[in-house]
Amino acid sequence: MAKREDLNVIEPREIPAGEAGESLPEEPAAAPAAGPAAAVEAEQPSELDRVKAERDQLLDRLARQQAEFDNARKRAERERAEYRDYAAGNVIEQFLPVLDNFELALQSNGTEEQLRAGVALIVKQMEEILRQMQVIPVPAVGEPFDPRIHEAMGSVDRDDLPDQHVAEEVRRGYKLRDRLLRPALVRVAHNPKQKGD
Repeated sequence: MAKREDLNVIEPREIPAGEAGESLPEEPAAAPAAGPAAAVEAEQPSELDRVKAERDQLLDRLARQQAEFDNARKRAERERAEYRDYAAGNVIEQFLPVLDNFELALQSNGTEEQLRAGVALIVKQMEEILRQMQVIPVPAVGEPFDPRIHEAMGSVDRDDLPDQHVAEEVRRGYKLRDRLLRPALVRVAHNPKQKGD
């Protein structure tokens, strides 16, 4: 039993003077930390805060730039749609009198000749509107066949026209200035006499 008590009791021990001096530098080591090292540590959080603030400003500017870009894109799309509607409205407005004349022709009780003359006037009115819009018909009958502006529907034997010239126009083609809107649908002359020569 006496041995057990000896184990549990720790007797104070004397620390030699040399050992006590070696353990003291740990306390003063904490004091120099308040000097230049502490100043560096104190500057680091402020530098970090400055970098974070700069990052936040850049992210804010980026978000604003993206919002401005999206707004500009949406505005351009809206203006393009408005311009398209405006241009279409101008074209439609010019054709409304033609539609009115067709309706008057359908309501008329005149003879076949009068109806035919009325429709011919409407066609002239429509051609005039197209001409003002710089839409012109593609030259066809009697012209050499050109696959860039003509679409061949077939061929016909004709002695009065040169070979590979347009003999008949089935559907008129149109150009807007130099741009082809639709090709003329034609039948091409096949002249066996000219081919044999």
